[in-house]
Amino acid sequence: MSDNGQLIVFSTVDGPEAARRLADSVVGAGLAACVNILPAVTSVFRWEPDAEDPGEAGVQAETEVMLLIKTSSSAYPALERHLQAEHPYELPEIVAVPLTRGLPAFLQWIEGSTTPSS
Repeated sequence: MSDNGQLIVFSTVDGPEAARRLADSVVGAGLAACVNILPAVTSVFRWEPDAEDPGEAGVQAETEVMLLIKTSSSAYPALERHLQAEHPYELPEIVAVPLTRGLPAFLQWIEGSTTPSS
């Protein structure tokens, strides 16, 4: 991943408490400038079979909380490690999308509010 630019990182968690805990920790650590917490998104996905009914593999749906994390490309590696260590899921959604356009002052704020770390 490039060391230039800003990113929005998407991650879902199982509830508002986990969302707030992760948001506070990444902003507090300087790994994100801002985290938006969007309550009650429905995620439809394919996952492992139900342990009680192993033949029941396939599509599942859960209500989750979405985090939109604004960070810099240079802070992303440390953010990813932090999310993997602190996330409540076995396999967390951590997806980064580059910001190719935006208000220059806002993009500079993201850059200035994050601490690069390798």
